[in-house]
Amino acid sequence: MTAFTLQDLADLVDARAEAPPDSSYTAKLLSGGPAKPAKKLGEEAVEAAIAAVQGDRAGLVCEAADVLYHLVVLLKAGGIPLHEVMAELERRTAQSGIAEKAARRHT
Repeated sequence: MTAFTLQDLADLVDARAEAPPDSSYTAKLLSGGPAKPAKKLGEEAVEAAIAAVQGDRAGLVCEAADVLYHLVVLLKAGGIPLHEVMAELERRTAQSGIAEKAARRHT
């Protein structure tokens, strides 16, 4: 059995985005433009943070899955393919986190 990847998730979001909004939660989120998935991402991120602070391991696993899903949907809404984000992560990990953060111009 192969591991499920973020690319698998992105491919699934792409496929489900083509369905009618009344039959696909993904399509329904995307039908509202980027605002709808952005709002859901924010809600799920807060829930993940709360689960982490409370030491709720199972809750954090579930909420983290929700965060990743809604982030991929938001990327789709913004027309940003996952490979661009992964390339940025790869670029950033070529140096220490402290040096990378100091080198950012947009922070």
